[in-house]
Amino acid sequence: MQLKKIRITLIILLLCIAKTQAQSNITFEKTDTARIDLNNLSVVTDKEIINYDKPLSALHLDYISDKDSVKFDVPESMMLNIDSLMNNWQSRTLLQMLESDSTIEAQPVNDSIYADRLDRLPSIIEMTFNDVTKQFIERYANRHRRLVSNMLGLSAFYMPMIESALDSYNMPQELKYLPIIESAFNPKAVSRVGAKGLWQFMFQTGKFYGLKANSYIDERFDPLKSTHAAIRYLRDLHKFFQSWDLAIAAYNCGPGNVKKAIIRSGGKTNFWQIYRYLPRETRGYIPAFIAANYIMNYYEEHGITPMQPTLPIATDTVHVNKNLHFSQVAELCNIELDAIRAMNPQYIRDIIPGKSETCVLRLPNETITSLLTLGDTVYKHKEEIFFPSTQLAQLEKGMKLNDGGRGTGKRHKVRNGETLSTIARKYGVSVKQIMRANGMKNTRIRAGRYIKIY
Repeated sequence: MQLKKIRITLIILLLCIAKTQAQSNITFEKTDTARIDLNNLSVVTDKEIINYDKPLSALHLDYISDKDSVKFDVPESMMLNIDSLMNNWQSRTLLQMLESDSTIEAQPVNDSIYADRLDRLPSIIEMTFNDVTKQFIERYANRHRRLVSNMLGLSAFYMPMIESALDSYNMPQELKYLPIIESAFNPKAVSRVGAKGLWQFMFQTGKFYGLKANSYIDERFDPLKSTHAAIRYLRDLHKFFQSWDLAIAAYNCGPGNVKKAIIRSGGKTNFWQIYRYLPRETRGYIPAFIAANYIMNYYEEHGITPMQPTLPIATDTVHVNKNLHFSQVAELCNIELDAIRAMNPQYIRDIIPGKSETCVLRLPNETITSLLTLGDTVYKHKEEIFFPSTQLAQLEKGMKLNDGGRGTGKRHKVRNGETLSTIARKYGVSVKQIMRANGMKNTRIRAGRYIKIY
């Protein structure tokens, strides 16, 4: 009898708990929320929302409870100094500058036209139109018209290589516009956190996909090798997530952050449903990618004139089995030093360490003819200046270092309150890299200690 009373009491207690939880849920859903005005990201009061799990792409971000959950960062490539970009060797040599700056005034475009144009793109990857993608499209179509004009001109040189690589891996061709978001087609681009090249590889990811990076060679700057590495990485990400938008998001912030966002969203597997749980930079990454696909296909409708490519420079490669300095080639073969650098961006100190391993040098056809005709004369030219004995020892050591192209590195004095994480972010390296460089078994550090940064 006593046992029966206990059971009845427990049942009543469980029913009370369930009722309390239900009431709590109703109260949560009825709470006043805020509306985000995406033009200035200000918060204004608005009506309630019940279906919070509705995809952001369908809501057009009209009703979101947390202001910070919809803020996004603009990719670094959209904040470039365009004058600096157009002054590099590629732009100065390969493009015919426009006399006028695409002066046709941009006209307002109706949302339905944007949506229809995106829908008509032959794309496997979904090109969602909403308030966020609209902002990025209009950035390219208005504020960044000169940047688009420059990228359209440079695409004549980089697109055939990228399209061919995507085709060889049977990957969607629309991925060819990712370097626009990553680097604006600048093969020497370096981000504030140390990502490098057309595809902005971090050191560890590049190393995993076969890109060498030491004190003299950094293959993240090599357009061809980095393109193949990036496509393999994207292929692996898609195989894991079974979704192109999530694979692209993971390319930006890492698969771990995307997995975390999926878990926090309750298992959603659509980019717009996990949007609020992603890092702010990644929230702007997919919309920027969609906008890049749009503007590279519909630039004419916005009155943007591409910079015209000049006649392509016929180039070829030669194998180098001895140490060679770019200046030796420039001085004897009548070629600009900047031209050699632009054609061989993977050599980060103007030195080809051919004695350590066979290296490839790309030059115009006529320059290669001169180089081969001169033979050993090129290698011996001012050899004592370019390769003194101290330099040779340093070169051999630098080729063995796997330091991400950071050379001899730096010493950092630990200050009060600093952690390995904060120091790693400051220098654009990982905590594991610092620990490995300093022989550390754990992450504990003390103020006043010096640590090496590579």
